Amino acid sequence: QVQLVESGGGMVQTGGSLRLSCAYSGRSFSDYAMGWFRQAPGHQREYVATINYRGSITAYADSVKGRFSISRDNAKNTVYLQMNFLKPEDTAVYYCARSRGRLTTRSDYDNWGQGTQVTVTS
Repeated sequence: QVQLVESGGGMVQTGGSLRLSCAYSGRSFSDYAMGWFRQAPGHQREYVATINYRGSITAYADSVKGRFSISRDNAKNTVYLQMNFLKPEDTAVYYCARSRGRLTTRSDYDNWGQGTQVTVTS
C-alpha cells in the first residue's frame, strides 16, 4: 500500500523560502513520476510541478516557473519542492502525488498525501 507524507510547510513572509518534503512508502518509488499540487481556500486543486521517475526531467506551472524547484532522491524515497521568492498567492495546502507512470504529467495521478499548509504573509 502506498503512503505519502508531506512535511515542511509553515508560515513565511513574502520573498521567503520553504522546502517541502514528501516521504513515500510502498513499492517501487523509483518507477513512478511524482508531482506537487496545491489547493487554496475556495479554489480547485491545481498542478504545481512534476518530475519523471529518474529525476532527469521536470516541468512547472507557469505561476511558479523560475521560483520553485522539484527534485527527488530515489535512495531516500523522497520528493522535494524548493519554494523561493514566495508570494501571498502561493498560500495553499500543498499535496504530493504519485503518477500512474514514469513520465512527467500534469494530471495522471492515483495516490495522494494528506497535504501540508503553506502560508505566505505580506
